[in-house]
Amino acid sequence: MIGAHPDDCDIKGGGTAALLASMGHAVKFVAVTNGDAGHQTMKGKELARRRLAEAQEAGKRFGVTYEVLDNHDGQLLPDLNTRLQIIRKIREWNADVVIAPRPNDYHPDHRYTGVLVQDAAYLVAVPNVAPETPRLEKNPVFLYFQDHFQRPNPFRPDVAIDISAVYPRKVHALGAHESQFYEWLPWIAGYLDQVPKDKSKREEWLGKERSVTITPEVRTSLAKWYGPEKAAQVQQAEAFEVCEYGARPSEEDLRRIFPMLKGK
Repeated sequence: MIGAHPDDCDIKGGGTAALLASMGHAVKFVAVTNGDAGHQTMKGKELARRRLAEAQEAGKRFGVTYEVLDNHDGQLLPDLNTRLQIIRKIREWNADVVIAPRPNDYHPDHRYTGVLVQDAAYLVAVPNVAPETPRLEKNPVFLYFQDHFQRPNPFRPDVAIDISAVYPRKVHALGAHESQFYEWLPWIAGYLDQVPKDKSKREEWLGKERSVTITPEVRTSLAKWYGPEKAAQVQQAEAFEVCEYGARPSEEDLRRIFPMLKGK
């Protein structure tokens, strides 16, 4: 999973990652920037160090590997050097599946992360591009994280994962990013006064604050993969859209990629 900032993969795919990791699958989060702009009082190297430590702790709580690239937050561009970084990271992990943002989003770093991953989707198999890192002999399946943006086209939930059972674990891992969920994001959005002063109450608050309403489209996708009866009981879900680049998975392929779907 590739996100723009330390905490992006956690928000969009943390529950799915925790489920896959618990099944023995190798999961990695990559943050393309170091997050050195995302705070109201801290900045630069001090903030980048803090966010790296938070990401590593979150990775332990999820059971995944977490890497943060040293690109400046808020300054990401879809240039050649960064594209080559992404190609190398996908190859080094020998990825079967790559999940990233769609290239339409309110934040330029999110948009450009989507573009960079799309640009890497074919080139990971081309031996003369970044030749110092061996090419992938099989192109991965590329997927998009869920978002709510409607232009130029709305998100399509091709796959929906029931994360209800691991939602508390996801919230616990999100809580490792203290600088974000208890400081910066509440400050920039104007609800810092709602964050509990008592740290023992923060995860309960965060679980409610980060709970996402399941849309009718995602509920329909859940019914497809889990059956209508189980889908109606799902409380928390994460959804993904199949990218047109890379390998084109069949329904059977998607059930292999997401083994938790085999129980229908």
